[in-house]
Order: sequence, then C-alpha cells, then structure tokens
Amino acid sequence: MALDPQKVERIVEVVTREVLLALLAQEEKAAYPAGVTCKRECAEGLCVRTCFDEVGRVVSAGAERLTSRLGGIPNDLSLASMIDHTLLKPDATSDQIAQLCYEARKFSFASVCVNPTHVRLCADLLRGTPVKVCTVIGFPLGASAPEVKVFETKTALEQGATEIDMVINIGALKSKDHEMVARDIRGVVATTHAAGALVKVIIETALLTNDEKVTACLLSKEAGADFVKTSTGFSGGGATVEDIALMRRVVGPEMGVKASGGVRTLADAESLVKAGATRIGASAGVKIVQAAQAGSSAASEKVPAPAGGKSY
Repeated sequence: MALDPQKVERIVEVVTREVLLALLAQEEKAAYPAGVTCKRECAEGLCVRTCFDEVGRVVSAGAERLTSRLGGIPNDLSLASMIDHTLLKPDATSDQIAQLCYEARKFSFASVCVNPTHVRLCADLLRGTPVKVCTVIGFPLGASAPEVKVFETKTALEQGATEIDMVINIGALKSKDHEMVARDIRGVVATTHAAGALVKVIIETALLTNDEKVTACLLSKEAGADFVKTSTGFSGGGATVEDIALMRRVVGPEMGVKASGGVRTLADAESLVKAGATRIGASAGVKIVQAAQAGSSAASEKVPAPAGGKSY
C-alpha cells in the first residue's frame, strides 16, 4: 500500500519535535539546580522556554526555532459582552469617565478600560453591576521597570480594578532579552492573580516582527497571563485580522485574545472575532453595538411568518 507523502512528512515532523523537546528537557534538567522548573511553549515554528525557581522568580528565558503547535478558535460569545469600553486619552475628564460608565452599564459591556487615575471613580460608579473595571499598566510605552509595574498593579487593584492590561517591555523583546520580558510579565501576573483579577498582556504588534509576536505570546502564556492583546492604540497601528489569527494559533483555545486599536465599526469587530478574538477594546463600543442591534432588528423584520399566519 502506497503511503501518503504528506502524512509521512507530518509524522516525521511530530516525532522530530517530540525528540527535540525531550533532549532539550534533559539538557535543562542537567543545567539547572534542584528546585528550578522550566516550561516550554511552541507555536508557528518557534519555541519559548522559561525557567522558574521555587518561589516563582524567572531565572532564565529564551526562544528557539522548532515545530509549531496550533490552537482553535472559541465561538458563541455575544458582542457587547466582549467589548472593553475604552477611554484612554490623556485629557479625559471625570465627566467623560462617568459617561463611559453609564454607557457600559446600559449596553452591558464586559468592562470599562481607563487610565489608573480613574479606577477608583469607575469602581464606585459600577459597584453592584457585572461590568468590570479594567486599567492599563506601563502604558503606553511598556518601558517602566518591572518593580514599577508591580507597584502600579497593586495600587490599581487596591482601588478597585479587576482586570489589568499591561504593556510588555518592547525594547527588551526586540533586544532578545527574554528573561527581562518574562520577569516583567510574571511580576504583574502573580500580583494580579493573588487578588483574584485577570491579566491581559499588550504586545504592541505594530512594532514587532511575526517571530517577535510569537515569542511575546508564548512568554505571556508561560507566565500564566489570561489574555494577549494586540495594541495600545498609541504606536501607529492597531488590530489586524492577520495578527489576531496568528495570536490565536500561538496561544491555543485556552487563552483569551484581545483585539485593540482601530476597531471602529461592526464589520471590524466581526472580522476580528471570526479570526479568533474573544475580547474587543474599542472607544466606539456604543456605535458597534447599536449597529449590531439595528442589523438584528432588520433581519427579524424580514423573517416570513410561519405556517398558520402567526409571527413571533
């Protein structure tokens, strides 16, 4: 019986990958003292390895080429419940933040996303509602020291934040200082999870190569982050379908993927969700949801009455 060359190639690929991973695991075991454990995540032909000591500190991290592992796309989430209603401009006033919270309550958005100085006000205005308070850390450059990001995070959590969107150290990533990037993310994740909140890691896709995007996503996954997020919206580029699809493949189905930056229309949001986004960051959330509602109403008006003459 003739063998399918594609199947043979795939089998060889899988076996090779597993052998390489086993060999690398043996090397790491010999290289590190007792008490150090290493995690490895692979996707898109790239692997990232991060090693932690007994108290969870990052002791080393690196990336290397290997075989990919892909993930699926979650489905069936309502659009409003996927939107972080966002106002991050530097001149936002208290009145505008209050309006943002009112709209979030009215349309049942997932959260409001605001700068840290507005967290306490939002927490007060949204108390007793399902709308979360999301804030940004190391925003928008990501160039703060890891200890500063941890302090920012603690303060925001104490003031009522329940979701943290942190910006990675982009310069460290581009310098291939993966240990710094891992430590940066790990500190914020540990602090946030200790308070029962969740973390989204902003990787700023507009500034990265595809390999750097993969590395950033894998480091975020290894550090235990809940989401990866495309953009701050302040670096000249935003979410694209291609980047969301790439990020979804890298992190698999178990992590969230947030599309942020330049999401202005219902068509934008729908295309990003179809590509794998499970959260949308947008200042145009009201416009997007109203367009979705208008489309649903128009569609229902066109549905013919069933047999018997009644319509429902």
